[in-house]
Amino acid sequence: MRILVAEDEIDLAEALKMMLEMQKYSVEMVHDGEDALFYAESTPYDLILLDVMMPKKSGIEVVRELRSNGIHTPVLMLTAKSQLEDKVTGLEEGADDYLTKPFEGAELLARVKSLLRRPNVFVASVMTLGNVELNRDTFTMMTSKGQVLLNNKEFQLMEYFMMNSNQVLSTDLIMEKVWGLDSEAEINVVWVNISSLRKKLATIEADVTIKSARGLGYQLVVESAAN
Repeated sequence: MRILVAEDEIDLAEALKMMLEMQKYSVEMVHDGEDALFYAESTPYDLILLDVMMPKKSGIEVVRELRSNGIHTPVLMLTAKSQLEDKVTGLEEGADDYLTKPFEGAELLARVKSLLRRPNVFVASVMTLGNVELNRDTFTMMTSKGQVLLNNKEFQLMEYFMMNSNQVLSTDLIMEKVWGLDSEAEINVVWVNISSLRKKLATIEADVTIKSARGLGYQLVVESAAN
């Protein structure tokens, strides 16, 4: 499942990202309200962790705009103890729950799991393209010919490709969406992980392939459609 963390305290955001990724969630991270709104409107998330006090747009403004635009992704607001009025306002504007800082990691994870279990939140566990199934619960990719386990970044990369199949995605865009705006990783991690995915797709005799578009980026296509 995919979670957006919108938190302007860099250290806290990175700690939240690490904690959630250890639970096998796919996590993207932004640090201001404008980016939070842009990401939430352009990418389907299963949950958004949204700090109230952020630059450019507050968390309350973000959740208000999301709800007015018909986006009902569950939102967990992160608030300071002194922001009781913001808690009430956030819930009135459409937030699903709130958590007061500072908080324990165990409590955060419990709130996350609770929101993801709510009956009005449905996310298919399995994505399908061609003869390939990508399982969000087990981090596996399979066809009738076999199954392979993906590491966290391979999974996020394959998920992003499948969500944007047939579209040419630039290396910079992939880097931003999968590794995050503040990643210190080198750009070649994209190439390394694409190479690994190609090998794993070949291992299970997948009929989808990651094609290179010279000078433009990469594209996931079903081979029958590519020929």
